Amino acid sequence: MRMAPHLAAHGGSATASQARAVEYLLPSAPAGVAETRSLVRAQLTHWDLTHLTDDCLIIVSELVTNVIRHGGSAYTLRLEDRADRLYGEVFDPGDGVPFQRSPGVDALSGRGLQIVGAIADEWGVARAANGKFVWFTVSRTG
Repeated sequence: MRMAPHLAAHGGSATASQARAVEYLLPSAPAGVAETRSLVRAQLTHWDLTHLTDDCLIIVSELVTNVIRHGGSAYTLRLEDRADRLYGEVFDPGDGVPFQRSPGVDALSGRGLQIVGAIADEWGVARAANGKFVWFTVSRTG
């Protein structure tokens, strides 16, 4: 169900100071996590942002895993290369809203958003009419 990337530059003709964006529609299946990581790695390489790859792979893996466990039948990954940061978001049509948990020391899961919060400069959740976005930013200068 992988959709061809949608590339966009905001605000008319593209210049170096404008955001570049790519968006993918992916199936909510366990194989989607690996495919998403592959897409993120390739896009960051294309944008010459390989220094952000490890952090972004961890963040996106956690967000996509949440979608697969709790979201709908498909999700959208969007990345934007902005002037000073990389912006990413994962959209899914599920009703639930993710929140940061405090699992016990013996818990085998429940730490995903803690990990996202520790790595991302900012992150949050935004409701939409037909689902929600979980977004994050990572500084380009790291």
